[in-house]
Amino acid sequence: MRSILGLIAVVAAATLYLYLLTAFLPPGPRAVRSDDTEPEHTSEDTVDEQKEEEHRLKFPSDLDELRELADLLKFYKTEHTGYIFILYCSAYLYKQSFAIPGSSFLNMLAGALFGPWHGLLIACTLTTVGSTNCYLLSRTFGKRHIIRLFPEKVAMLQRKVEQNRRTLFFFLLFLRFFPMTPNWFLNVTSPILNIPIPIFFFSILIGLIPYNFICVRTGAILSEIRSLDDIFSWGTLLQLLLIACVALIPGALIRRYSQSHLKLDGLESNGHQMVLNDRKTR
Repeated sequence: MRSILGLIAVVAAATLYLYLLTAFLPPGPRAVRSDDTEPEHTSEDTVDEQKEEEHRLKFPSDLDELRELADLLKFYKTEHTGYIFILYCSAYLYKQSFAIPGSSFLNMLAGALFGPWHGLLIACTLTTVGSTNCYLLSRTFGKRHIIRLFPEKVAMLQRKVEQNRRTLFFFLLFLRFFPMTPNWFLNVTSPILNIPIPIFFFSILIGLIPYNFICVRTGAILSEIRSLDDIFSWGTLLQLLLIACVALIPGALIRRYSQSHLKLDGLESNGHQMVLNDRKTR
C-alpha cells in the first residue's frame, strides 16, 4: 500500500510541475505584420481569444497536432529558447518516466524544433534518462505489483536473461533493436531481472539510436514540407534513403550476431502480442 501511495505522490508532483510549466508561459514574441502596424481597434474578446490560443498546449496524438504544436513552439522559441527547451525536456521525461504512450511524436517534435542533429542528441539523452527514471521508480515502488500483474511474462523474460547473462549487454541491445518485448515493459522489469543500471543505461543509449534517428529525422523533414513537390525533391528522397540505411544496417548486424551468440528460442512467440502494444507505447 505504501508503494502505491508513494508512486501516486510522485506522479501527482510531476503532473503539477508540468501543469504549472505550461500554464505560466511567458509572453510570446509579436507576430510580424506585413504592414508593420498595429490595428487601431482591437476588442478585449479578440485579445483574450488570442492569448487563449497561444497558451493552449497538449501532447500531440497525430501528425496534424504535431505540426500545429511545432509551429506554436517555434513561435515562442524565437524569444524564449531556454524556457521552451525546459518545457520540452520536462514533457519528454514525464512521458518516458511513467511509460506513457507517444514518445515517437516527441522525437519528431525534437527534429522540428531543434533540427536533425541537435534533436537526435536531445532525444537520445532524454530517452535514456527517462527510461532510467522508470527503472528507478519500478525498483522503488512497483516490483511486487509488476510480478503480480505479469507473472508469466516476467518469468519468461527472467529465463531468457539468465540464459544470456554472459552476453547480457548484447542481449539487451537486441531487444532494443527488435522489440519482441516492449520497451516500457523491459524498463519496468529490469530491476526484477537484476540488470545493473550501467548496462541498462548504455543499452538504451546505444540501442535506441536508430529508432530515435528515424523519428527525429522524420520530424525535421515534415517541418520543411509545405507541398507535394517538396516530398519528391532529391533532397527529401536522399534523406529518406539515409533513414532507411540507418534503420536496416545496425539491425542486420545485431541480428547476425544474435544468431550465433544469443539464446532467443521462444522469445518471439511469447512477445509477439506485446510487440503490437509497444508500437503504440513508443
